[in-house]
Amino acid sequence: MILSASILDRLSSQHKSITEIISGADETRIAFHPAPGKWSAHDNIAHLARYNIVFQERLQKIISEEEQTFPRYIAENDSEFPQWQEMKTNGLLSSVQNERMKIFSFANSIPGNHLKRIGIHPRFGRLNVADWLEFFLLHEAHHMFTIFQLVKVVK
Repeated sequence: MILSASILDRLSSQHKSITEIISGADETRIAFHPAPGKWSAHDNIAHLARYNIVFQERLQKIISEEEQTFPRYIAENDSEFPQWQEMKTNGLLSSVQNERMKIFSFANSIPGNHLKRIGIHPRFGRLNVADWLEFFLLHEAHHMFTIFQLVKVVK
């Protein structure tokens, strides 16, 4: 088994669009909360930055411990998430870039026979490494679309 070119391409570059999406938006717009309890573009970026680290931990466990079960990641239940929300947007973007390079390198170094290893997601069930990477990328894309809406939609 090998990782698809699509997964590898998106792992190497998808996250870079966040900077492009928010370019031209001032800090007020990036920090704007559309409703009480709803995340701003900044909060979404903080979530992605934090989840890059959480995902690395999960990916390493899948490789080292077959059939690992993971709870659904909920940022509000993560005691470290508020620290990420307090970071400057540029710092979050740097973290996303640095951690993504680690994920990309790690994914490229996984032996083919280990790509079949399974991690269990509470909603999607048994996922192999490629499925987890696809899930990670789609999750990120969802938040990127949300960021786009928050900074581009006319109020």
